[in-house]
Amino acid sequence: MAKGVRRMFCKFVRSQKNITLKKLFLLDAMALVYRAYFAFSNNHRVNSKGLNTSAMFGFVNTLQDVLKKEKPTHIAVVFDTAAPTHRHEAFKEYKANRQEMPEDLSIAIPYVKRIIEAYNIPVIELDGFEADDIIGTLSCMAEKAGFETYMMTPDKDYGQLVTARVHIYKPARLGNGAEILGIKEVCERYGIERPSQVIDILGLMGDAVDNIPGVPGIGEKTATTLVQQFGSVENLLANIDKLKGKLKEKVELNKELAILSKSLATIHCEVPVLFEEDKLILEAPNKEALKEVFTELEFRRLAQQILGEDITGDIVTGFNNNESGQISMFGGGTTTRVKIEQSTSELLTEEEPGPDYATIENTKHQYTAVTDAAGRKALIEKLLQAKEISFDTETTGIDANQVELVGISFAVVAGEGYYIPMPDNYEEALSIVQEFKPVYEHPTIVKIAQNAKYDLNVLYWYNIHVQGPLFDTMVAHYLIQPEMRHNMNVLAESYLHYSPVSIETLIGKKGKDQQSMRTVPLEQIKEYASEDADITLQLKDKFVLMLKESGTEKLFHDVEVPLIPVLGAMEREGIRLDINALNDFSKTLETDIASIEKEIQALAGTPFNVSSPKQVGDVLFEVLKIDEKPKKTKTGQYATSEDVLSKLASKHVIVDKILDYRELVKLKSTYVDALPLMVNPRTGRIHTSFNQVVAVTGRLSSDNPNLQNIPIRTPRGREVRKAFVPRNDDFVLLSADYSQIELRIMAELCKDPGLLEAFQSGQDIHAATAAKVFGVALEEVTSEMRSKAKMVNFGIIYGISAFGLSERLNIPRKEAASIIEQYFIKYPLIKDYMDSTIDQAREKGYVETMLGRKRNLRDITSANATVRGFAERNAINAPIQGSAADMIKVAMINLHKAMDEQQLKSRMLLQVHDELVFDAHKDEVELLTKLVEEKMRTALPMSIPVVVEIGTGLNWLEAH
Repeated sequence: MAKGVRRMFCKFVRSQKNITLKKLFLLDAMALVYRAYFAFSNNHRVNSKGLNTSAMFGFVNTLQDVLKKEKPTHIAVVFDTAAPTHRHEAFKEYKANRQEMPEDLSIAIPYVKRIIEAYNIPVIELDGFEADDIIGTLSCMAEKAGFETYMMTPDKDYGQLVTARVHIYKPARLGNGAEILGIKEVCERYGIERPSQVIDILGLMGDAVDNIPGVPGIGEKTATTLVQQFGSVENLLANIDKLKGKLKEKVELNKELAILSKSLATIHCEVPVLFEEDKLILEAPNKEALKEVFTELEFRRLAQQILGEDITGDIVTGFNNNESGQISMFGGGTTTRVKIEQSTSELLTEEEPGPDYATIENTKHQYTAVTDAAGRKALIEKLLQAKEISFDTETTGIDANQVELVGISFAVVAGEGYYIPMPDNYEEALSIVQEFKPVYEHPTIVKIAQNAKYDLNVLYWYNIHVQGPLFDTMVAHYLIQPEMRHNMNVLAESYLHYSPVSIETLIGKKGKDQQSMRTVPLEQIKEYASEDADITLQLKDKFVLMLKESGTEKLFHDVEVPLIPVLGAMEREGIRLDINALNDFSKTLETDIASIEKEIQALAGTPFNVSSPKQVGDVLFEVLKIDEKPKKTKTGQYATSEDVLSKLASKHVIVDKILDYRELVKLKSTYVDALPLMVNPRTGRIHTSFNQVVAVTGRLSSDNPNLQNIPIRTPRGREVRKAFVPRNDDFVLLSADYSQIELRIMAELCKDPGLLEAFQSGQDIHAATAAKVFGVALEEVTSEMRSKAKMVNFGIIYGISAFGLSERLNIPRKEAASIIEQYFIKYPLIKDYMDSTIDQAREKGYVETMLGRKRNLRDITSANATVRGFAERNAINAPIQGSAADMIKVAMINLHKAMDEQQLKSRMLLQVHDELVFDAHKDEVELLTKLVEEKMRTALPMSIPVVVEIGTGLNWLEAH
C-alpha cells in the first residue's frame, strides 16, 4: 500500500514538473531560411506578382511544425547581420568565398521578419556578432535559468554548444521526423569522446563555405582519425614526429592554419545580449498581421490552416502558385531532395580547458605553504635578495576596500611558488603581513602582479604601501593586444599554453552558494595561489619583449604603470555621499512620479501601465492615434524609445509627460535609491572602481557605480550630483574640466589655419565654425546655427556622414551634405588630415596617438565597404580620442606626484570623461587650483591653447 502511494506521488511530482518545464526554442533564422529556399530550388513558388515566395512558405511551415509538435513555452528567432565580426578581424578572408545571396532570397528576408513579428515572436540580432554566437550566449544563460533549450538549426556546428540541457533540434526533412541531438549523438557522429573535439576536426579539415582554411589536403575522414588518435589539434602539433610521409608534411607546413581555423570555428558565448525571460514567452499570434502578410504572399492554404480564414477573395490568382502543404523537408511530399553541407565546431571555455593545455596536474612545480615564523623569515630573506618578485593576494571577496586577506603568495623563479596563509583575526593577520613590509616597500625590487591595483589596495588596509618599480601583466597585455581579454587564464592559455586552476573548482560558481576562500583547504589554496604568482612571473617574461616589439614599452612605463597607484589611491579615498539628501530626493521623486502618472492616465482617457512600452505604444498609436505611420520594433510592438518619442513630442502633450515619467523612474531606481546601498560600511564613503584595460581608445571607465553615467543633462538628473559632497566642513569639492579638448587635439594634429585662429584668439569655436560654414558674421550667428556647427565639429571627429548628421539634427540629408561640404571648404586641412590618416592606416595597419598608443585596424583595406568604412572612422577618431585619454592620464600622474611632494591635505577623488574631482582643503584651494590648471594644461606639448575650467562648491554639481 505504501509503495503504491509512493509511486502515485512520484508520478504526480513528475507530472507537475512537466507542467512547469521551461522549454526554450532558439531558431537560427538564416540557416532555416536558406534551407527553405533551396528546398524549392527546382520548382520555386511564385505568386501572381512574380514574387518568389519559396523561402517564406518553407519558413512558415518549419515554424508552425515546431509550435504544434513541440509546444515551447519560450521562443526567439536569431538573425545574422551584415556587420563584420571578430572573425573577420582575425582573418579578413573569413567567408570571402561565399557567393552573393540570391536576389530572391534577399527580397524574402523582410517578409520572413514580418511573419515572425506577426507571430509575436522576438527577433534578435546584433551587429558584430553572428547568430550562432548569440544563440550560444542565450543557451548558456537559459541553462543557468533552468531552461531546457533547443537550438533549431540544420547546422551541425552547433554541436559544440550541446550540454545535458541544451540540444540541437534539426527540423523534419525528406519525410523523416525532427531529430534531436545531444551529447551522445554528437560524439557518436564522429566517434569521439566528447563534443569539444568536433572543433579540432574542423580545425584540421576546414570549411569551404565559411572559407576556414584548415590543413590543405586533409578531409573529414583524416581529420577525424587524427583527432581520435591525438585528442586535439594542439596535441597533434606537439606530436608531428609520430606522423609519416605526406601527412606529416601537410601538418608541419600548416600548423598556424590549423590553430587559426579552430579559432574561427569556435562559437563564442559572451555576446552582450540580455536574457529577458519574460520577453521570450510564447504568445498568441497577431492574426490580423498574419492575415495581411499571408494575403500579400497569397498563402491561401496556410491562412486556412493557421487562421481558419479563407483569403481567396483578397488575392489575385497567379501563375505557378503551387501551394502544397506536403513538403519533404517538413515531413512528406515529393519535392526535390537538397543536400546542404554543414560545418561542425565546438566551444572551449575558460572553465573547461582543452586537454592539450598544460595544467598543474601535468606540469612539474614546487609550491610551498609557509606556515611558521621561521619559514616566513627564510622566505623574506630570499625575496629581498631577488631583483624582481611576483606577488598575489587571496581574499574573501572582490571589493578591495572591504575584503579580508586569506593569504599572500610569491614567486621568484618559474615553477616555484610560496603561499603564506592568514588567520581570521585581523590583528594577527596584520602582524604577519607586516613581516613582509620590507619586501613590498623595497625601493628597487620590481614587483610583478596581474591587476596590481587590486593587490595594492588590499595591502593598503594592512598598512602596506607597495613601493618600487611595478610590472602589471594585465596592463602590459592591454597595450600589446587591446582588443583581447586580459584575464590571467586567457593570457596563460594564449601565451604559455597553460591552463591555470579555475577559482570555481575551489569555491564553486558565482551565486548564493559560492563559498569563501577561507573554506578552501590549505593544500588546495596553496597550489592555486602559488600558481597565480608563478604564472604571472612567466607572463611578465613574455610581455617584456612584446612591449618592445609593439612599440608600446614607453607608454607602458611612462603612463599606464605610473597611473596604477594613482587610480588605487583614488579608489581608496572614495567620495562622501549625502544619504539624507538622496533619501529626501527619493521621496520627492516618488511623489512626482505618482503625480505625473495621474496626469498621463487622464490624458490617455484610459488606465494603463505607463511602465509598459507595449501599453504605451497601444495608447499612443491605437487609442490617441498621434501618428499615422508609427514605427514598430523587431518584435512587432510599437516603437516607444526615447529617440522615437522625442520626435513625436509636438504631436501630443502626453508624449513629454511619458518621457518625464521615464526619466523620474530611472533616476529613482538607478541612482537615488541605489547609490546609498553602495556606501562602504568600513569608510562611510562610496568607492568606484576605475577600469584601466577596457576601452581600446585608452579611455578610463568605472563601475560600482558607473560614474560616467551619473546624470548631467537634465535639471532633475543634475540633482544627483548634489549628493556628492566634501568629506567634512574643512573641505570643498573642486572640479576641473578640459574645455573642448578633442577639438583642440584635432586642431593640433591637422594644423588647419581656421581652427588654429579660432582657438588662439579665444573665440567660441562653435560660433566661429557656424560663421564660416553659413557665411555670416560672427555676431550674426544664431543659436540654431551654432547648434548645427557644434554637431558637425564633434561629428567630424567620429567620421559622421550626411545621413548621420541629418538624423541627429533632424534636417534633410541634402542640407546635411551641404553643411559638411561647406565645413571642408572652410577647413580644408581637416579633410587632408582625415584622408592622410586613412592612407597611413592602410599602409601601416594601425593609427596611433600623440604618445604612441596604437589602434590596430585590420579591416582598413577590406573589400567590404561597410567593414572598411567602420575602420576608416576609427582611423580618424582613435588618434584624437586616444590622445585626449593619454592627456588626462598624464595630468593625473603629475598631479598625484605634486600633491604628494607638497604633502597636501587635498585628495584627487574622481575622473569622469575629461573632468577631475578633488576634495580640496579650504586652506589649499588657491594653491590646488593653480596646480591643477598647470598640470592639466601642460600634460601634453600643445601649440593650441589648452583651457581648463575649474570650479569649487559644497557639492559636485555646484563645483562643476
